[in-house]
Amino acid sequence: MLRTLVISPNWIGDAVMAQPLLRRLRERHPERPIDVLAPTWVAPVWRAMAEVDTVIESPLKHGSLQWKERKAFARMLKARGYADSYVLPNTLKFALIPWLAGIPKRVGYKGEMRYGLVNVMHHDDKAAPRPMAQFYEALAAQPVRALARPERLPEPRMTVKEGEAQAAIARLQLPAGVYVAFAPGAEFGPAKRWPASYFAELAQTILANRPDAQILLLGSPKDRAVCDEITAIVPRAHNLAGSTSLSEAIALISQCAAVVTNDSGLMHIGAALGRPVVAIYGPTDPRHTPPLSQLAQILWLHIECSPCQQRECPLGHQNCMKQILPAAVWQPLQPMLAAAAAVDGNARAAARTIY
Repeated sequence: MLRTLVISPNWIGDAVMAQPLLRRLRERHPERPIDVLAPTWVAPVWRAMAEVDTVIESPLKHGSLQWKERKAFARMLKARGYADSYVLPNTLKFALIPWLAGIPKRVGYKGEMRYGLVNVMHHDDKAAPRPMAQFYEALAAQPVRALARPERLPEPRMTVKEGEAQAAIARLQLPAGVYVAFAPGAEFGPAKRWPASYFAELAQTILANRPDAQILLLGSPKDRAVCDEITAIVPRAHNLAGSTSLSEAIALISQCAAVVTNDSGLMHIGAALGRPVVAIYGPTDPRHTPPLSQLAQILWLHIECSPCQQRECPLGHQNCMKQILPAAVWQPLQPMLAAAAAVDGNARAAARTIY
C-alpha cells in the first residue's frame, strides 16, 4: 500500500497549525495512510490527530547534518513505500530525507534553495505572508505564486483517547473540581510572557468567584521558575511545569473549562481540543499565528511598537504585555467558566433523573 510522509516542523504550535493540511491530504487520498516524521518533543501532538496512521520519531539531532545517519534512516523510509512527501520545515537538511529515500513526489516551499530536493515547489509572498495554517494547507493544492486567501481558516482538531486524562489526574493526585489551565511560559522568549504576578492575580480572582476551581500551571521544565512565582502568591495553584509529559498535558487540557495562555504551543493545543481559550499576545502577531477556534478570545493591544517579533523587549518596558491587566483577561474568562458551570449542572441534573 502506498503511503504519504509528512515531515513535521520543530515547534509544537506549528505542528498543530499543520493539521488542516493532513485533513486535505486525507480527503484527496482516503485510502493512503499518512505517516509523520517528527522530533520526539513534538510527536505527542501528531498522535492526537485522527488523520495520522504512524508517528516516526526522528533519531536525527537538531542542527546537525549527520549525512551517514540520514542515508541509513532514508533506507528505512524507502522500505515503507511512500508515494509522496510533504516537507514542512524550510531547511535543506529536512528536504534531504525524502530525496535520499527516493520518494517520487516531494512537496515543499523553496526554503533554502532546495531545487531538485523538492520537486513540487511552492512559493509564498514574503511581502504579504499567509497565516501559518493557510501556509501549510496550501501544500495540498497545485503550486501557484499567488493563492486566493479564504475568508476563514480551517480549524485544527485534536482528540484524546478515553482514559488518558483520568490516568494523568490520578497520577498527579489532582483534586476534583473545575480545571482551569494556565500556560505562563513561552519557548520563544520572555517578551511573550504575561507577568507572573498578573497570572497570580487572575488566579485569585477565579478562586474568589469559583472556590471549586483548580488552577493547573502547565509547561516544560524551563517554565518551572515562572510557575513557582505564581504559586508563591497563590499556593492553591498546582505547579505541573516539568512534571507532566506533553501527552499528559494534552490530556489535562482536554478536561479544562478554560485555558489562559501566552502565544505558545499549549495555546494551539487548547484551541485544537475545542477548549475555550483566552490568548494573550504582545510582541507576536495574532493575524499570523492565531488560535484557530471559534471558542478562542484574543487579547492584543497592538501598541505602536508591537509586533516587534523579538525574544526580549528591545525597549525594556514590555508594555505590550504589561498593559493587558488581569481584569481584562477576567472579562472574557468569566462567561467561559459560567458556561462550563451550566454544562456541569445540566450533567448532574441528567444523572439524578436517570437514577
